[in-house]
Amino acid sequence: MINTNFKSILDLLKEFKDEQTCIDHLEALRWDVIVTSPFDPKSKVYKCKGNKYHCHNTKKYFNVKTNTLFDNTKVPLRKWFLAIYLVTSHKKGISSLQLGRDIDVTQKTAWFMLQRIRNCFGIENNNELENVVEADETYVGGKNKNRHADKKVEGSQGRSAKDKTPVVGFVQRGGKLNANLVSDVKIETLTLEAIKSVKEATTIYTDEWLGYNALKRIYDHHYVKHNQGEYVKGAIHTNTIEGFWSLLKRGIVGIYHFTSKKHLQKYVDEFVFRYNTRGQFEGQRFNHFLTNLENRLTYKMLINGK
Repeated sequence: MINTNFKSILDLLKEFKDEQTCIDHLEALRWDVIVTSPFDPKSKVYKCKGNKYHCHNTKKYFNVKTNTLFDNTKVPLRKWFLAIYLVTSHKKGISSLQLGRDIDVTQKTAWFMLQRIRNCFGIENNNELENVVEADETYVGGKNKNRHADKKVEGSQGRSAKDKTPVVGFVQRGGKLNANLVSDVKIETLTLEAIKSVKEATTIYTDEWLGYNALKRIYDHHYVKHNQGEYVKGAIHTNTIEGFWSLLKRGIVGIYHFTSKKHLQKYVDEFVFRYNTRGQFEGQRFNHFLTNLENRLTYKMLINGK
């Protein structure tokens, strides 16, 4: 039986006392009873010595780590498990410096581990939302007023994306949330993002931004006028999604200090994952993450990719 009763780091370390117990846990989560080849799911599989398996159709060998974020790693699974537990259970995340100290690896190794872990968080950022949904956009980046005089960016106030990255979010009241980077906050962009996340005929609440004007053609659209000091009108408000933006920004400023546009979506996915699994216990969230690992990121992809 798969254990989900991890209430503390001590519980985790007691459960996974060596590499083999980690492998056994992964195999139980990934394959249950029947081992499936990552190269050909229909192929017959033969058990070999140790923890290796052989795919009959492709003639390739594999193990439970093949084609997952653990593939070709030299870091012990026990340290990976501890890192995943820390990242998923800390409300605002954990820095690579702190993680490196906690699991006794270099900061560079910890950063790479965190980026590999974040690359799997997108599993919770592709939900179909319905009933009552709040939509809003925010901007991630430095404030112009905090910059030195020779580094200020002209015309960057308000909804300008010259020096900041726009992120649009949709949250179902009492349910899940999607949030993604966008190139701008124009009508076409925001409407397409809504179509990706929200079922037709859903009730959507927004502020008065013109970029949401086309939503009334597809949804039951209502809005509050923030520029007139109106933030709640009966059931109409965007307080839920704005609360998430506050959590995201506090985490970035307080823990990570800076995120580049190149990697920002991974950080957004991280906070979305924790928000969408907020009703789960730490052990449930940990195992939920481990069942969705087939999104491997190499160091070359991380450094040179988009």
